[in-house]
This record gives sequence, C-alpha cells and structure tokens, in this order.
Amino acid sequence: MTATVSTDLTVRHLGIDLDTPLPRHWAGDAFRTAFFNALSMSFPAGEQMFIDSLKKGLTALPAAERARFEPEVRGFIGQEATHRHVHARFNAHLERQGLVNAWALRIQSRRAQVEALDVRNWVAVTAATEHLTAVFAEYLLARPGVLAAAPERLQQLWQWHSAEEIEHRSTAFELYGALGGGTAWRVGMFRVVLPMFLLDAARQTLNNLWHDGSWWKPTTWSAAARFMFGRDGFLTVSRPLWKRYRQADFHPAQADDSLSRRWLADHAALVPAVMPAVSAGAPART
Repeated sequence: MTATVSTDLTVRHLGIDLDTPLPRHWAGDAFRTAFFNALSMSFPAGEQMFIDSLKKGLTALPAAERARFEPEVRGFIGQEATHRHVHARFNAHLERQGLVNAWALRIQSRRAQVEALDVRNWVAVTAATEHLTAVFAEYLLARPGVLAAAPERLQQLWQWHSAEEIEHRSTAFELYGALGGGTAWRVGMFRVVLPMFLLDAARQTLNNLWHDGSWWKPTTWSAAARFMFGRDGFLTVSRPLWKRYRQADFHPAQADDSLSRRWLADHAALVPAVMPAVSAGAPART
C-alpha cells in the first residue's frame, strides 16, 4: 500500500555563543565528553557526503519526480549545511585543546569508494547513517539529563541538532525508494554502515581520551559502562531501534517525532528560520 508523507523542513539559525572556549569536560565527565566530541568531529565531513549524495540522487530522478523531491532535498541540504558549519566551529575549540580528528580523515579516505557506488547505494548509505543519527537524537531529546552537567548553550546545540535530525530523517530514505532502491540493498547497506560507524565512534572516543589524559582513569570506564550499558544506557536503548531498520515494512516516519516538534516550537526564538519551510510529498511504502 502507498501512503503520502509530507515533510516541512525549515533551515534555522542557532543563536548561541560559539566563541567562548569549551570546558575540558564540558559534558560532565571525561568519557561522555570524549564521546560527544567524537560525534561532532565526524559531522562536517560526514554531512558533506550526505549533502552530495542527495544532490546526485536528485539529479538521477526523472524530471517529474525531481520536481517533487527538490524542495525537500533543498531543505535537507540547508539543515545539514548549517549543522556542518556549527560543528566546524565547535571542533575548532577541540583542536585548540589538543584533540586530533582522525575520524574526519577516515571519512575523506572512503569518499572515492562511496562515490563510485551506484547512486542508489550511495543514497542508501546516507539513509542508513541518518537512521543511526535519528535514533541517537531520540535518545538525547528524551533524556535531557544526559547533558544536564553541560553549559546551557551546549545543551541547546545538541538538542537543536537532534531535533532537526529527527525532522529530516525520512528524506534520504524516501529518495532511495524513488530511485528504485529495494529492501534487500537498503538492509545490506545498513549491515555495512552500522559496524563501521560504531567502530569509528569507538576509535575516535578512545583517541580523545588518550589526548585528554583520561584513558587510564577507572572513573572514565565506570562512567562509560553506565552511559553505554546501563539499564537506560545508549547502547541498551538503541540496539532494538537499530534492528527495526532491517524490517521490510520499516519507514522512519513510523517513529514518534513529538519531542522534536515540541523542542523546536518551544525554542523558536533561539533557532529562528533563515529559510521558510518547504514541503514535499513522497510515497512511503507501508
């Protein structure tokens, strides 16, 4: 059965202070800070690849489909370009702290391989990664205590990013379907992306802890165990949600987006629109 999913994507400006240096352990403890820093380090290069994949995917569509998807893809690109810019500024503080961004270099080294894929598979890689990002965004928005120890401006940065990731989580998935992509390839790409993403995140987190000097402290690893594997830990909560992507009838819009919509509505003055919302309908396979 075919349904229509409409997405309104607004490009916003995040009105926070990005000039003041970051506290060394801004997230409250060494491990949590190292993990969030690792994610931020991946965003500028990773989100540029997402942008480029959707640009290429859009041009591969027939004219009628391209006209239907173009507004939504434009909104996706605007949001991701803003995320890329904000996290580049965030990462500049990390570089001044002596941290080394090895994840971005790995992303760049894989770029030629990814670009050589059939366009549907490149978009499938983006859709898979967007699912991982959306699951993390849901986790963070549902648990404001995760960053309760962080300065308010940094809580707002991560919550804004999370809200927009949830807002545009269907775009790459829908474009993949419009390009003729099927379930088998979509799931296959996810099986490749998931372990690679987790390994990259682990390596960069450890790299950050090494340069921070927190690698050998028992408190670092007790905090890691609680955050990752506790009853409400990130991996504990996320693994069942990752598995949903492998279901034949999966669609990102099946997940509740109320936390994202509520946060954006409650913080409209903090994140004013710089580009009006654009809408596009795309067929959802249910």
